[in-house]
Amino acid sequence: MAADDSTKTLYIIDGFAQIFRAYYAILGGMNSPATGEPTAVSFGMAGMLLKLLREYKPDYVAMAIESEGPTFRVEMFPEYKANRDPPPSDLIVQIPRVFELTKAFGVPLIQCEGAEADDVIATIARRIQNDDITKNVQVRIVSKDKDLEQLLSDRVTMVDIHKDTSTDVAALKENKGISPDQVIDVLALMGDKVDNIPGVDGIGPKTAAKLISEYGTMENLLDNIDQIKGKRRENIEKAQEHLPLSKTLVTLKDELEFDFRLEDAAVGGIDATRLRELFHELGFRRHLSDLDRLLDGETADPAPGPDKPVSKPKKNVDANQGMLFDMGSDDEETAEDEGDFTTADDFDYNAVTTKQQLDDVIASIKSAKSISLDTETIGLGHGAKLCGICLAWKPESAVYIPVLSPNPDEHLDHDTVIAALKPVLEDASIPKVGHNLKYDLYVLLQSGVAVRGVTFDTMIAAFLVGAPALNLDWLAKSMLGHKMIPISKLIGPPPKGKRTKQKTMDSVPLDQVTPYAAEDADISLRLYHNLLEQIESMEMTELAARVEMPLVEVLAAMESNGIRLDPQVLEDQKTPMAKRILELKEKIWDTSGYDFNLDSPKQLADVLFNKEKLGLPIVKKTKTGPSTDIEVLERLAEREDLPAEQVAVPRLMVEYRQLTKLVNTYLDALQESVNPDTSRIHASFHQTGAATGRLASSDPNLQNIPIRTDVGRQIRRAFVAEPGHKLIVADYSQIELRILAHLSEDKGLTEAFLNDQDIHTAVATHVFGVAPDEVTTQQRTHAKTINFGIIYGVTPTGLSRRIENLDLPGAKKLIADYKKQFRGINEFMDKCIWQAEENGYVTTMHGRRRWIKEIRSRNWSTRRFGERLAINSVVQGSAADLIKLAMVNLHKRIVGESLPMKLLLQIHDELVVEAPVDQAEAQSAIVRQVMEGAMELTVPLKVDVNIGDDWLEAK
Repeated sequence: MAADDSTKTLYIIDGFAQIFRAYYAILGGMNSPATGEPTAVSFGMAGMLLKLLREYKPDYVAMAIESEGPTFRVEMFPEYKANRDPPPSDLIVQIPRVFELTKAFGVPLIQCEGAEADDVIATIARRIQNDDITKNVQVRIVSKDKDLEQLLSDRVTMVDIHKDTSTDVAALKENKGISPDQVIDVLALMGDKVDNIPGVDGIGPKTAAKLISEYGTMENLLDNIDQIKGKRRENIEKAQEHLPLSKTLVTLKDELEFDFRLEDAAVGGIDATRLRELFHELGFRRHLSDLDRLLDGETADPAPGPDKPVSKPKKNVDANQGMLFDMGSDDEETAEDEGDFTTADDFDYNAVTTKQQLDDVIASIKSAKSISLDTETIGLGHGAKLCGICLAWKPESAVYIPVLSPNPDEHLDHDTVIAALKPVLEDASIPKVGHNLKYDLYVLLQSGVAVRGVTFDTMIAAFLVGAPALNLDWLAKSMLGHKMIPISKLIGPPPKGKRTKQKTMDSVPLDQVTPYAAEDADISLRLYHNLLEQIESMEMTELAARVEMPLVEVLAAMESNGIRLDPQVLEDQKTPMAKRILELKEKIWDTSGYDFNLDSPKQLADVLFNKEKLGLPIVKKTKTGPSTDIEVLERLAEREDLPAEQVAVPRLMVEYRQLTKLVNTYLDALQESVNPDTSRIHASFHQTGAATGRLASSDPNLQNIPIRTDVGRQIRRAFVAEPGHKLIVADYSQIELRILAHLSEDKGLTEAFLNDQDIHTAVATHVFGVAPDEVTTQQRTHAKTINFGIIYGVTPTGLSRRIENLDLPGAKKLIADYKKQFRGINEFMDKCIWQAEENGYVTTMHGRRRWIKEIRSRNWSTRRFGERLAINSVVQGSAADLIKLAMVNLHKRIVGESLPMKLLLQIHDELVVEAPVDQAEAQSAIVRQVMEGAMELTVPLKVDVNIGDDWLEAK
């Protein structure tokens, strides 16, 4: 029905469907900074109402909600919804706030005792259509619930306000092949496992729609059941008895008795004062400006209205059905019954195989707001061959540009594609988004393309907002209601044994690869819009934009650069170590009097703790018996109250463990990690590896190269500069203590750094009450231990273990004296704990959140652990943000100024850079300048910079 000047619109909001959707949309949750109450649902609902009123410009709005107590369906069928889990407790407590906000927007809440919200919506829709007074009113139902599709008519449309799509009679017919009066029969046939409505086994939404489309009605289907073959007929016959009940249960009641006057739903009764109060109280600063724009009558881009083209509906999971994270089976036959997901078949995915098509794509993406990028490769890791490039720049469509396939004559070759795309991909003014983009950038670097302009990585964003899982398939299902094509469909399941192999992507036909590949780019683009909103609502926009997203480019370049390794250095170290390991074995056997497997914890425990053997005291136990971990061995080795012959074995075992770990984990593994083509190690660095924000590394793990012992430090000598180059190692000096001084604003700690004093000596003077020149070596050591321990929330027990000959009372006194002298630090620690208790999370200087679930535990030790995490996360997390920001800034200088240096490694608080010999001094000065200027603190940042031929020399 075309709109005219007299046409009015009534939007009926399916209240609890939207409430559930808001709850699951903001992963990780939100809390009010004022009251501490959870606010994710309130935030989402307020945002939805603001968008509805400002962009859709309705004339009337009402919200339908459930009534309390049993409904007529439960009275009719007691098993109805009996299997549903109760709503999450942190959702329930937010509902009164949602109702309060809704009323402040001037939106009435409509309910009817004994009925559900869908019945209320059905009744209002019927009244509006049957009353001559409201004949010019169009009804828009704000919901995705498939049950409401039975209400569609020329005057009733369903709207997904979050995705700006709508479903009318024509769209229902196009998408499912049925009319609104057939929806009830379809619902009855398929049943509903969540609501416990019995249907026909093996019949899901697609099959049910196909049958009803073919036979017209359920009754006609049953009358012609002899035309149905096989198992399906058998299942329908079994279900005949309960199908009438199922049909009654899914039929919406549209003749309820309740008060509803259209004029009561008229838009315009906004209580702006109360809304501002609520937004301030709940911490919705972003919504304040949106409210002002709404009240000022600012126009927005037009949203779908009654006279706008209706888009194809998305078959997203209905949050009100409690299925948003119930992803069902991967099996095709059962997945249809367990969730109505979209698939690649629902969208526009095409292969680009000609030069003209490629030119058209390039012309389109040059003017796009952002493009989503993905690659397909043969294999993984360094040297993986590029198979094709995927691009998306508008939702629900994407292209795949193959460069390798079983039929290379049917598409463009690698060099032609790269030459055409290189200017666009390297254009930083064209924003690039994607999922795990670092890998794609790394692959493209091997093809000579240095991608610029990375603005958003959905994997990184999901990590920041606290998503339970980070893989694209899971995010697509949970956030978009989309089931992606598993890679096993193309290349087969993972191999089991040497005889089974997977296909490679270049051997898969193009018509199969295209939807799989293009889907990745499209889903990433759509997730980008969803996750960006969450990033903004959690106030991590600056962290994402300045630190995490640009870091993707940095890490891709760093991994591609790698670092040169000299295997001979490791071999030279390995020979004496292997000899010493054999000597230690003989000594341990001779000293203990037993030949046993030193690498067997069980056999070692028997020798150490068996009273008939060494009879050492048990330090701690595990589920399988006495522990023999390195901490236990070190503590036993330090015991001076035991006979020397008893503690000799633990002492020798400590050295044995250290050396065997060095040989097995580093000397051998590092040589195996060298790429034969480059003679360099190309380790992977991960932004999602540590909750504090610290980078993690793998293949190999360079973060754990030992530095406590000289023999461990010597391993760094094998990491060398290229001929004609030098390594520059730049290390932040005492960065966590400097950040602690900044955050705590402690006068004593701040002054020590401002005066460039030895921080441990300065702290010792305060704690022990002596002059700086009177501080003993032991006092400085104690101060150093507590300085670094305090960042991790050290306990008296923990401190007594770290400081030799310090008992528990002494440790308690040392911590008490420290806190007394540095009150600012103590207040800061209390503030961290308070923030965690109030919000459930703590934040770094750049707004990174870490959720501290342990802080609210009823278990005392778990809660104490949560308190230590809260303190540590703020300091360590801020330090992590700092060095990441330094890496981003340094990379920008290297690229922007074409500097003759490469960033090779980031390990803890240090960066390793490579530069030509004659440029090393000048480049080291730039590195120092960038690192010391990365963040402004109340105390100076200090960076130690050294130059050498290898990592150890430069360290």
